[in-house]
Amino acid sequence: MKFTFTCKKVSLNDSIKAFAEKKISKLDRYFQEEATALVVFAVEKDHRCEVEVTIRSGKMIFRAEEVAKDGDMRSAVDAAVATIDRQIRRNKTRLAKRLRQDALVTDLPAEFDVSEEKEFDVVRTKHVAAKPMSTEEAIMQMNLLDHDFFIFRNMEDVVCIAYRRRNGGYGLIETDGIEE
Repeated sequence: MKFTFTCKKVSLNDSIKAFAEKKISKLDRYFQEEATALVVFAVEKDHRCEVEVTIRSGKMIFRAEEVAKDGDMRSAVDAAVATIDRQIRRNKTRLAKRLRQDALVTDLPAEFDVSEEKEFDVVRTKHVAAKPMSTEEAIMQMNLLDHDFFIFRNMEDVVCIAYRRRNGGYGLIETDGIEE
């Protein structure tokens, strides 16, 4: 697994990075091809340690963001790895084609809660006309509707999604088109 470490508002010693690399490398057993891991360390004003782990393997992306209120970066790394492990185990039948066949064992200790998720239950389908507008207009419309996201076409006729970020501000997702 290839690692990229980023530190925001904190400088870390190599022992924490080595600890994170060792813990996250345990997830490498799930992937057929070499995965890349982006690990972002941050410390907030109230001394909360935040770790964000994003693992990419092929077209699959796994992400976990964990906060340790006790100020221990190692416990935040442990929690993030456990979250991704739970995501993989919970969706093991859907991911079976994309993960290594021998990676998921059937005999698991009782401490793992791996209750299989049911099929995705779509309870409502809504059709929208993605109207051409600027990003600013889309964000204004999203705020007027009091939604967390808004689908629209930009002036170049690209389907976009504007969304409200949890930490403040807005995000924009632009589509590239249809992948085969």
